[in-house]
Amino acid sequence: MYVNRRRPWLHVFLTGLVLWLLTVVVTMLTENPNLIPTLVLLGSFLVPVSFVVWAFGRRHSGEVTAELLFTTFVTGGVLGVLAASLLETYLLHPSPLLFVGVGLIEEAAKLAVLAFLARHLEHKYARDGLILGASVGFGFAAFESAGYAFTALFTEQGISLMQLVQTELLRGLLAPVGHGLWTAILGGVLFSASGRRHFAFTGRLLLTYLGVALLHALWDSMHSIALVLTLVLTGTPYQFQLLERGYEPEPTAAQANLFTVLSWGGLILVALAGVVWLLAVRRRADQEASRVLWRMPIGRAG
Repeated sequence: MYVNRRRPWLHVFLTGLVLWLLTVVVTMLTENPNLIPTLVLLGSFLVPVSFVVWAFGRRHSGEVTAELLFTTFVTGGVLGVLAASLLETYLLHPSPLLFVGVGLIEEAAKLAVLAFLARHLEHKYARDGLILGASVGFGFAAFESAGYAFTALFTEQGISLMQLVQTELLRGLLAPVGHGLWTAILGGVLFSASGRRHFAFTGRLLLTYLGVALLHALWDSMHSIALVLTLVLTGTPYQFQLLERGYEPEPTAAQANLFTVLSWGGLILVALAGVVWLLAVRRRADQEASRVLWRMPIGRAG
C-alpha cells in the first residue's frame, strides 16, 4: 500500500515488469504469435510510462492535469514520430552528417508538437515545461521503440523472440537518458521565457535546440564514432587494405574490447552531459530568459 500511495510510478513499473516477464515466458513456451503485440507494447511503454507518472507528481501548476499529460504522451509521441519520419524521408540522404540531420529534425518535431499541445496553458512554468517536454519525448521513445522491437523480430534465420526481448531490454534501459531527457530540456527552456498568450523564441532556446540536437546526433552515431576511433588507434595496414578493397576486416579480440569500451563510454558521457544540463535548467526553472527575439501569438486575451 505504501508503494501504491506514495510512489505510484514504482507501482506502475513493478506491475508492468511482472506482466512483461510473464508475457515473455508464456510467448516462448507456447510460441503463440498472437502474444507478440502484447510483448512489444508492454516492453516499449513500460519505462516511458513509469517515468511520466513519476514526473506528474512533481508538476508545478494544476493546469498540468492527467488528461494533458496523457495527451502529450500519446498525441505528442505519435505526431512527433510521424513528422520526423516524413521529414527524414524527404530531406535526408546518406552522408557523414546524416545523424546531425536526424537530431535536428526529430528535436524540432518534438519541440513543435510540445508548443502546439501546450498552447492553451494560462501559466507556463518552466518546471511544467520540463514535465510536458519529458512526456512528449517519452511518448516519442515508446512508439519508436515499438517499431524497433517489431523490426528486430524478423531475422535472416526467421522470427527471433530473443532479438525482440534483447532490443526491448536495451532500449528500456537507455530510455531515461534519450528522447525524454532531451525534450525535457527543450520544454523547460521554452516555458521559462513564455507568457500567458505567447511562446517566446529566444537566443537561449535556439542554442538549447542546437545543443540538444548535437547530443542526439552523438548518441545515434556513437557506434560509428567508436568504430572509426578503434581503427585509427589500433588498425593494421592489412585491415586498411581490406577496407580499401571493399571488404570488412575481422577485428582482433583487443579491438573488439576497445570498441565496446569506446561505444559504451561515449554513450555514458553523452548521457551525463544531458543530465547535468537538465539539472542546470531545473535550477533556473522559474527565471525569465533575458532577451526575446520573437513572440508567436497563440490566441486572444480572455
